[in-house]
Amino acid sequence: MISANDLSPAELAALLHFHADAGVEWLLEEEAVDRFAEFEAMKAARRPASAQQERPAAGERPSVGERQTSPRPTAAARPAPVSGPQPAIPDGEAVQQARFVAEAARSLGELKTAIEAFNGCNLKHSARSTIFASGDAESGIMVIGSAPSAEDDREGLPFSGKSGQLFDKMLAAIGLNRSSVLLTQVIPWRPPGNRAASAAEIDICRPFIERQIALAEPQAILLLGNFAARFFLGENDTIHGLRGRWKDIVIADRAIPAIASLHPQDLLTAPVNKRLAWNDLLAFQAKLKSLSLLRN
Repeated sequence: MISANDLSPAELAALLHFHADAGVEWLLEEEAVDRFAEFEAMKAARRPASAQQERPAAGERPSVGERQTSPRPTAAARPAPVSGPQPAIPDGEAVQQARFVAEAARSLGELKTAIEAFNGCNLKHSARSTIFASGDAESGIMVIGSAPSAEDDREGLPFSGKSGQLFDKMLAAIGLNRSSVLLTQVIPWRPPGNRAASAAEIDICRPFIERQIALAEPQAILLLGNFAARFFLGENDTIHGLRGRWKDIVIADRAIPAIASLHPQDLLTAPVNKRLAWNDLLAFQAKLKSLSLLRN
């Protein structure tokens, strides 16, 4: 084991970032904790008082007198229920609740407050931040990513960290910036360890992102990443098969033109694909100009 005292500040910071990206939420404590002993104590606390009394050895039967005089457990003797936050379980009821909450919001501000107060999705219990739309809601331009990264979760903003820096350059290349578009994510909470969201979690989050689009009323949408493209375009192909072509998506009875491209994180992993993303950005820029959303 490498001691923290043997690492330079830069090495220690890099190690902490690595653990955070891997989904590690807690560091080692000062003293070792016997989890097995804790588990046995919890089981003992949950057993009725009568079950904790000594039982006769195998093959022996208690006498009639013993059976008659054995005390019954009283309410005071029963262990108190274990308290603590209970994680939400994704199910049909949670989906219905999400739909009701989303439809009740009459503005993006109300929707943000409603999502932050919503406890019906398991993802919220492991995330630090609720990632909501940011930027210009009146621009008519919307950019939607897949799910928050570790950097997004720490900063509380979509498209943060190194991928966010590349994203800023992508926007600048076509005459845009963060303040001139509306940025958001399909999933508002980071899945632990950056795992894929489950089908139930996706169903619960769907009303929130669809309501963001309905309230913002964008005229054109840029979808970034494989998950966001599949989510809205309704196809199971990879991002390489979905990118670069326009398709209308219907939200609240409005058909909105959308085009998919590679996520900035994909481009950091495989820089050779930047030329594909550049072609997509040029197509997006041309559409914005045709809609008078971007100056020539």
